[in-house]
Amino acid sequence: MISLVHRVRATGPLVSRIVAALVGGYALAALFSVAVLALPLSRPQAVLTGMLASFAIYAGAVIWVFAVRSALKAWAGLLIVAAPLVPLAWSVS
Repeated sequence: MISLVHRVRATGPLVSRIVAALVGGYALAALFSVAVLALPLSRPQAVLTGMLASFAIYAGAVIWVFAVRSALKAWAGLLIVAAPLVPLAWSVS
């Protein structure tokens, strides 16, 4: 039983970072690509800009998640960046 608890404590932060990189990075890239539609650009230009920028944002989010010291800071960083994008994405739909 003790070894199971030790294993969960040892691998828990890594699993949390992997989930943050996959799910959080995707959500951040998707929010940004939709929020770009709120900019004063033509619709096709905004779609293309959001689509191209989402690749860089996803890669940056994955790098960020594994660069910070703790999994909690990784999740907090993703949420802080996503917070201003939510109202912009909501205003488009």
